[in-house]
Amino acid sequence: MSKLLAAIIAGMFAFGTMSVFAADAKKEEPKKEAKKEEKKDDKKDADPVQRVLGKNIAIITGAAGTGKTTLAKILINSLGVSDLDVMEINASRDNGVDYIRQKIEGFVSTMPFGDFKIVLLDEADFLSPNAQAVLRGLMETYSESSRFILTCNYPDKIMPALHSRTQGFHFEKVDENEFSARMAKILLEEGVEFDIETLDTFVKATYPDLRKCINLLQPNCTNKVLTQPKDEDKSARDYRLDVVALLKAGQTKQARELIISQIRLDEIQEFYTWTYNNLSLWSKTVEGQDEAIKTIARYVAQHALSYDPEINLSACLIELTALEKK
Repeated sequence: MSKLLAAIIAGMFAFGTMSVFAADAKKEEPKKEAKKEEKKDDKKDADPVQRVLGKNIAIITGAAGTGKTTLAKILINSLGVSDLDVMEINASRDNGVDYIRQKIEGFVSTMPFGDFKIVLLDEADFLSPNAQAVLRGLMETYSESSRFILTCNYPDKIMPALHSRTQGFHFEKVDENEFSARMAKILLEEGVEFDIETLDTFVKATYPDLRKCINLLQPNCTNKVLTQPKDEDKSARDYRLDVVALLKAGQTKQARELIISQIRLDEIQEFYTWTYNNLSLWSKTVEGQDEAIKTIARYVAQHALSYDPEINLSACLIELTALEKK
């Protein structure tokens, strides 16, 4: 078990192409001044940890399951900050204006035990615009004694006023082949037997969420063999595994009915992203996949205006599953 856990952590970073960018680098400056600044900051820019120290606020972005929170904790450990000076908040759960104001201000307004305090705000894209405005004010007020690290899946949901004050780290989305290769490598290192078709079903059900795929693979490696979860084993199941299997078998109506029976209303928007990430499920041709993209885009636009999002999704799935027959 411990070996697999180690593989999980390694997997999160080994293949994720991470680009580091300075948010304020977008500001236009004369070329000569820019070159001088580059030479001046060469050594500092070579060390991302020191760049966090200098910037006060870091934002880590990327798809779910790519290791954003793990990277944030590695950065905190690298800075040598005492646990007493670190506060972690899950903004997907605790994101109210009053909570953000009272909880964070109560923490950062007191003197740190070390050089400074750090607030790790996970899933910061769940914060409302008002909560982000409050957060911005706290960041400015306590910039001398506190550092802030934000993680989010959708950076466009973070207000520009926060972006302009941050040092950015971004995990690039990997393609499905790299994703599959990483999963295969982990299974091989753990001595687990598997066939490509079964692994592909797990990949398509979870892509591009690396963490979710590993968590789903682990309980389904019975006696060192990767198998589809049994009907009675609910803890090892995810309905998308069955959806992928049905689509591969050409049972599109059954797949659509399963999706509609299992999906939660708050999951539908994310499900459209899943359909986009798995274009090969809808068509094997470039032309067909192009049509799938246009179909998905149209129904995503209608989603916010739809009286019944479930009906909207059903109509989208009917069009997508019909593409392979054309």
